[in-house]
Amino acid sequence: MGYRVVVAGATGNVGREMLNILAERQFPIDEIAALASRKSLGTECSFGDETLTTKDLDTFDFTGWDIAFFAIGSDATKTYAPRAAKAGCVVIDNSSLYRYDPDVPLVVPEVNPEAVEGYAKKNIIANPNCSTAQMVVALKPLHDRARIKRVVVSTYQSVSGTGKDAMEELWDQTKGIYVPGQEVEPSVYTKQIAFNVIPHIDAFMEDGSTKEEWKMVAETKKIVDPSIKVTATCVRVPVFVGHSEAVNIEFEEFLDEEEARDILREAPGIMVVDKREDGGYVTPVECVGDYATFISRIRQDSTIENGLNLWCVSDNLRKGAALNAIQIAETLGNRVLKKG
Repeated sequence: MGYRVVVAGATGNVGREMLNILAERQFPIDEIAALASRKSLGTECSFGDETLTTKDLDTFDFTGWDIAFFAIGSDATKTYAPRAAKAGCVVIDNSSLYRYDPDVPLVVPEVNPEAVEGYAKKNIIANPNCSTAQMVVALKPLHDRARIKRVVVSTYQSVSGTGKDAMEELWDQTKGIYVPGQEVEPSVYTKQIAFNVIPHIDAFMEDGSTKEEWKMVAETKKIVDPSIKVTATCVRVPVFVGHSEAVNIEFEEFLDEEEARDILREAPGIMVVDKREDGGYVTPVECVGDYATFISRIRQDSTIENGLNLWCVSDNLRKGAALNAIQIAETLGNRVLKKG
């Protein structure tokens, strides 16, 4: 016996990945519905060997459905998530709308699986920001061993994190550089993204940080430990898929790099590729389509008493979004719903 499952936003990058991963992981499904806005109504989506035709999100009745994966952005989620939750359907939301709500669990299954049990307050579970998700998978096993005091992270985030229009802008600008007269001015981003990097993701806040940077701070505290201090600089780079992060960690206790490497090798969801030679590390191109969060360049930081540096890479459409959402559903099923 399986679940009746809804994917809202099925025509977007994350929605399509959700359908792919549900099929790949053979999530127990009796019936599935792909939902989209009216402008995408009737669009066909692949689900394993099946082809689904999208239904209208605005008129869809969630009564009798078990789980709804939302990948439709905060504005639409504000309208439709409460409607689904009230109908008895558990919402797993990929937007930022509910992440900081104390009555909504924010879950990364490798880190805080027990948190899913708090879903019943609003019938909603939040999926974290893509850059946070991969980082906390790496931080948690190290925190359990030596307690993290402070994290300094610089991110190198791919354009797929912004959506399909951003991917097209990178592609068109790249072609335009080589073809005179076909230059493409920025429209998705504030500056040219092709052959460039932009130290600006999401809106600026009063203290000079961006909202993306604030998200990493707030979400790490909620998921791992509120006592951890985090400072982030988030940068958009001309990569189609795959987020990378340079992470500096200060611990309360000394942690040797060899022990850290062994701990990470045994940790769930992590693949360590760390050879001190040419190519002995993972880049975003190599992580695309993979479930793992890859860790490389693990080394002692001699400038502080108990410090480590590491390099963290993951497919942001998978672990940073769709995969984590499906893992939340699997955890919910194992701990609470128990079907299939």
